[in-house]
Amino acid sequence: MASVPDLERRLAASGHLARLEESRTRPGSWTLTIDGTPQSHVDLEQPEWLGFEYVRRIGHAIDLVREEGRPITALHLGGGAFTLPRYVISTRPGSRQQVVELESDLVDLVREHLPFPRGAQVRVRHGDAREVLAKLPAGLDGAVDIAVVDIFSGARTPAHVTSAEFHGLISPRLAPGGIVAVNVADGAGLAFARSQAATLAHVYAHVAIAADTGMLKGRRFGNVVMYASHDPLPFGGMPRRLASDPAPAKLVEGDELVRFIAGAPIVTDATAVPSPPPARSVFLSKP
Repeated sequence: MASVPDLERRLAASGHLARLEESRTRPGSWTLTIDGTPQSHVDLEQPEWLGFEYVRRIGHAIDLVREEGRPITALHLGGGAFTLPRYVISTRPGSRQQVVELESDLVDLVREHLPFPRGAQVRVRHGDAREVLAKLPAGLDGAVDIAVVDIFSGARTPAHVTSAEFHGLISPRLAPGGIVAVNVADGAGLAFARSQAATLAHVYAHVAIAADTGMLKGRRFGNVVMYASHDPLPFGGMPRRLASDPAPAKLVEGDELVRFIAGAPIVTDATAVPSPPPARSVFLSKP
């Protein structure tokens, strides 16, 4: 096993400390932490196994966006340890994927210790997600089946990737039936999450969210996964999938989603703020 210094990297763009930690009880299972905050989890032997609750909920959207096993075009904004690109490689062989990651040092660390399988069609683009979005090749216009937005600087999502203008850069990239899946972190009251749902509903015709009931009642800090599309979401099987997860969740859509948003403001570049910081105790347990 590599020594601890080999598994750490001070990230030049942000100054955060990235570290890879292998599970003592599950060899080949790794957690990426950023300044001590668990950011990604990867199982090299079983990349289709998703350890974090919110990542499983995004994985369900990847499963349902097209017929089972069919190759897709995926766009990942935020790379981390490339958990979901590995999932797509495993469950949808032959897929084309683009990953946008600001921290080149992080990409190097992960590729060195957790390389992709041979032949994987994954293109990594370095830079700020919003800037890179504006420069993606025209061939991706109307071609993306799943766009995953999971962007964090440390434990918070930067303000400039939360606005309607930001989603306006993703929107034309979606293929017919394509889905945007957004990881939103929030705490008591869910003001940030409600405004993110309102923003997605402003840009896309169809929106749904998934979280456990405690989160939906605004009782604690955690993750709300949001799904959006220009077309009806193919989520007939989603409630069953969410309910059968190790950490069950609920799908909120339709009138219930309208009540969740409850007049929350649409986020614009002029009003955008970062996601709220979590309490340190949120991250005491790891997969």
